[in-house]
Amino acid sequence: MSTTPEAFAPFDTADYLDDIDAAAAYLEAVFEEAGDDPAFVAQALGTIARSGNVSELARRTGMSREGLYKALSADGSPSFATIVKVARALGLRIRFTPAA
Repeated sequence: MSTTPEAFAPFDTADYLDDIDAAAAYLEAVFEEAGDDPAFVAQALGTIARSGNVSELARRTGMSREGLYKALSADGSPSFATIVKVARALGLRIRFTPAA
């Protein structure tokens, strides 16, 4: 019997966000976990963007692909306006509800 080690691809959440409902549920979970970390939310939007056609998203937001990748990366620091613009272009809406 051979004991050849198995090779696994790295896990990428974007591979599992195959529809808008999954993306919305993912973003809600991120908001719950993010606390006060806006970079975590921006990175989650980047993950959702990567799950689809980034070039098309760039066209709809009026941003470059590179600009989207940079703004929605772990090191990015997008403005709230950029967050809203990307969310809308993805077909998502940001809503606020009372915390208590």
